[in-house]
Amino acid sequence: MGEEKAPEGPDLTQGVPVTDLPAGGMVAGRVGEDAVLVARSGEEFFAIGATCTHYGGPLAEGLVVGDTVRCPWHHACFSLRTGEALRAPAFDPVSSWQVERQGDRIFVREKLAAPLVQRAAPTRAPERVVIVGGGAAGFAAAERLRREGYSGALTMLSDDADAPYDRPNLSKDYLAGKAPEEWIPLRPASFYADSGIDLRVSTAVGGIDPNARRVLLADGGEIAFDCLLIATGAEPIRPPIPGADARDILTLRTVRDCRAIIARAEKAHRAVLVGAGFIGLEVAASLRQRGLEVELVGPNQRPLEKVLGPPLADLVRPVHEAQGVRFHLGEEVASMAPGRLTLKTGKSIDVDVIILGTGVTPRTALAEAAGLAVADGILVDEYLETSIPGIFAAGDVARWPDPYSGERIRVEHWVVAERMGQAAALNILGAKQRFAAVPFFWSQHYDDLIINYIGHATRWDEIAIDGDVAANDAVLRYRSKGRTLAVATVGRDRENLSIEAATEEKQAFV
Repeated sequence: MGEEKAPEGPDLTQGVPVTDLPAGGMVAGRVGEDAVLVARSGEEFFAIGATCTHYGGPLAEGLVVGDTVRCPWHHACFSLRTGEALRAPAFDPVSSWQVERQGDRIFVREKLAAPLVQRAAPTRAPERVVIVGGGAAGFAAAERLRREGYSGALTMLSDDADAPYDRPNLSKDYLAGKAPEEWIPLRPASFYADSGIDLRVSTAVGGIDPNARRVLLADGGEIAFDCLLIATGAEPIRPPIPGADARDILTLRTVRDCRAIIARAEKAHRAVLVGAGFIGLEVAASLRQRGLEVELVGPNQRPLEKVLGPPLADLVRPVHEAQGVRFHLGEEVASMAPGRLTLKTGKSIDVDVIILGTGVTPRTALAEAAGLAVADGILVDEYLETSIPGIFAAGDVARWPDPYSGERIRVEHWVVAERMGQAAALNILGAKQRFAAVPFFWSQHYDDLIINYIGHATRWDEIAIDGDVAANDAVLRYRSKGRTLAVATVGRDRENLSIEAATEEKQAFV
């Protein structure tokens, strides 16, 4: 996704010196019209497509880990041997080329056939799998089940009107008017039929009968399952503020929500965002790019302070102010109504559109009614299985035992949800693979600031800084009682990848 650019770098068919490829080294170049990456792992050399299939990140700026390469932008992971996309957020493979060593040079030869991952059909697979939820986790699970060779009945139930789509883009480029509609679906409509996935959109689930192993549809229908994945996600919170439940007060979670905001924005002059978290800031940025005046109201003294701490919060605010966003921080809303928002200080803001960015809550009602263990999310074990065998949960709705913090955590991040869906798929097929991915998210603020964050720290007593935050060149470690729980970086994408890989290897932050 992005503009195609002519490949740069050396003609790899003419060879590159082995000395240019130390252990873990990479060289980006071209083969004809293709951008190609040559990488070294141990004493082996590989050539694959040079750009990530998620959003076109330059893999040469990423990190070789074993016989894989990780993208510096959003931490997708590809096999150097086959080009397969091994870890979300990328699902499409990159191409592969034949490599030959002659003396002290490495030559890239013919392009190999499109990578086709052949896996034996699972021997202990359930006959019928049902997925409730059509978001990140649900889609990733369905895609991975088929990629792993699962051939049983696979049904995906979503109460969303649209097939699975790229939700992060709703508050970013799509809302800003810079991403076309065709960027939004995660797969074309034909994918589901071609893959034998019975995708049912606009389908409400009324209940789950774990004893009879049936999903009960709101319209009275039933679907039998042997294994079930609950990936119902989360829904926006409407705070108990007078007027907040009015239809004209908008939230952003679905494509339909985004289209409603765009329609209002086309006729609006001024917007107010309630909430200074990620959604509030991203929507504010997108509406500024559409030319609207934007006011942002939040109860804390700094935007994102509760998640990122004062140093990064103080970096974020002036970036938005330079783009014309007006902040009302340390303020609480007394009431809202179409055309006006009133603060508890008595100040009123005349406005054409009000959008809530006041957080989300996990959708656990189905799980609770079915008797599953629930506590601010569906409780799962290290294999993402719930308190009832054969029923799994993944994504924003799941709370799992995190090996890095030693706590049960629930994380509302897109990449985490996708990776949980992939892990749940493997465990549905009997893999017994612990979910031990390091939580990751990124936050982009215009073209001026990108923050990469790994781990999960809800509290800390120290933020250790290496580098210069003000210069967009720093690593921040969030520590509690001397133990690092999370790391954020600005301007150091590759270092963020290195810390992530080392953390996974040692099962602890370093």
